Amino acid sequence: MASQEFSFEPAPWIPFRDLKEIDRVRNIKREDITKHWNPDYHIRVVPNAQVSWLFVADFVARCHASDRDDTKLVMILPNPNHNYRNCALMINQLRINLRNVVIFAMDEWADQDGNIAPESWRAGFGHALLSYLYANIDPELRMPRSQVNLFTNENIDHYSDLIQEHGEADICYAGPGWAGHVAFVDPDVEEWSTDLDTWKKQGARVCGLHPLTIAQNSLHGCFGMSGDLCAVPPKAATIGPREVIAAKNRYETHALSTCGTFSSWQRLTSRLCVHGPVCPQIPASVSQELPTQVTFSETAAANIEPHWDLGY
Repeated sequence: MASQEFSFEPAPWIPFRDLKEIDRVRNIKREDITKHWNPDYHIRVVPNAQVSWLFVADFVARCHASDRDDTKLVMILPNPNHNYRNCALMINQLRINLRNVVIFAMDEWADQDGNIAPESWRAGFGHALLSYLYANIDPELRMPRSQVNLFTNENIDHYSDLIQEHGEADICYAGPGWAGHVAFVDPDVEEWSTDLDTWKKQGARVCGLHPLTIAQNSLHGCFGMSGDLCAVPPKAATIGPREVIAAKNRYETHALSTCGTFSSWQRLTSRLCVHGPVCPQIPASVSQELPTQVTFSETAAANIEPHWDLGY
């Protein structure tokens, strides 16, 4: 039987729904993904195994320069992961003193009433940042605890001001979520403007989360990797687009897959973020206009095409 065309509109809850643009980025091939109109927006594709170590190398190199030159280094750090243990290992091995390093957490979970998760909550980002990075750095090398800034109910209203008081971030590390978010700045959430100019000026706050963000995180190890949607908090505290734009540099990683397999929700999302229009419906797209280092894994950069003999 001859195959017939079947056209349809995307589900109404999908944040970015321009079918022409989606089809364009869907068809960007692996060999073309590094091409970009902004000469300061550098995209590279590397073997999967190198992605984590390139992040570690960038992190440690910045810390080393701060120690060598005795200069302040202000870093915005994303969802902590096991890579931070490797950062700590290299810092200890190289005896890098972090006296001048100031850290700001990029985001944190919050409950339905906007109460921010305490650093003692094991599934929290603050807890992980302290456990994976801070606690693993030799005490004589690590920065004072007062230079590690986590979101709290007490500082959320002036978190943006705290970063600004340090002269803005020198580096903002990030990676897009399934809804295209940067930090926890999701599309189609009432706390964020849909007007691009207004949106760009918005700073840190507690906000709701897009359903795709809840679904994505239900696949995370700390929430059981089982699609347990009720295990994921409904809100978050986060920096805003203002902090991403104000940072002197950005380092973005596109390398998430399903437990190391070829299956990756990020393959299309990443193409929208780096080659789609700059708009609040694709929050991470804002970095396209700015000096940014973008690293793709081979899996994330792979062509998007059907695999008829495979299911989930």
